[in-house]
Amino acid sequence: ITLGALDAGEVLRLAAAVESRSAHPLAQAVVRAAKARRLNIPIAGEVSATTGRGIEAQVDGRLVRVGNARLFAQSGVNLSESVQQQVAELERQGKTVMLVSRADELVGMLAVADVLRPEAAETLARLKALGLAHTVMLTGDNATVATYIAGQAGLSETRADLMPEDKLTAIRSLVQEYGTVAMVGDGVNDAPALANSTVGIAMGGAGTDVALETADVALMGDDLSRLPFAVGLGRATRAVILQNLVIALGVITVLGVASITGLVGIGIAVIFHEGSTVVVVLNSLRLLRYQSRR
Repeated sequence: ITLGALDAGEVLRLAAAVESRSAHPLAQAVVRAAKARRLNIPIAGEVSATTGRGIEAQVDGRLVRVGNARLFAQSGVNLSESVQQQVAELERQGKTVMLVSRADELVGMLAVADVLRPEAAETLARLKALGLAHTVMLTGDNATVATYIAGQAGLSETRADLMPEDKLTAIRSLVQEYGTVAMVGDGVNDAPALANSTVGIAMGGAGTDVALETADVALMGDDLSRLPFAVGLGRATRAVILQNLVIALGVITVLGVASITGLVGIGIAVIFHEGSTVVVVLNSLRLLRYQSRR
């Protein structure tokens, strides 16, 4: 949407120049849109990014700024009432709005819609079937967009307008409230929260290096549908470990008592002890068949 003398193509071209220096999914969406229209994307100069707000850089000798309303308020750029109304209307439609300025003059805005992965709703439904009843979305996006997306995905709760430190605070409060919290994330902004969750899970294909290094588990292939499988496998593994402990300790206890009382000789004790080891190994190998129960 144009707001000044520049046409839509020029607004998108300037925005893509700045966003080409960012790895954020929204930034990449802007760059893809510009390339799809075969626009000549200029090279941006030194880039300055503000976490949770936006990014700015020199393009063709002028400062181009792309970000949300908070970025422009922070930079001292006043938004007219009509612009604020347009932003509010687009957000009500579930879109994220990115304002674009050149030399502190507002020239346009881009509306970007987060599209749910096809498997997202089904994945959350499977998690609930596993007993994970409370699911929360932590996002830096505005509350209107977050609520819209959460409704489509079937999430229990939404916390929006969060900076990285706010996500960290939210995770800590959830851990305090529920005791055990798993977090799935993929970005730099998610890393502190991933580190403070009980189990941090990074999306391997789309995840940043920081998120992958911080998380306890990485879902390689960027496949959300593997999340319920990972939870189920984790529970099955825990159950097998407990079974093996019971088998091992039970056999040792019985053999210890039997040896002390003279009911069995050392040879029989060794056979039963080593036999229990084989049983434990075979019991553990059952986990290899868990794949077939996805």
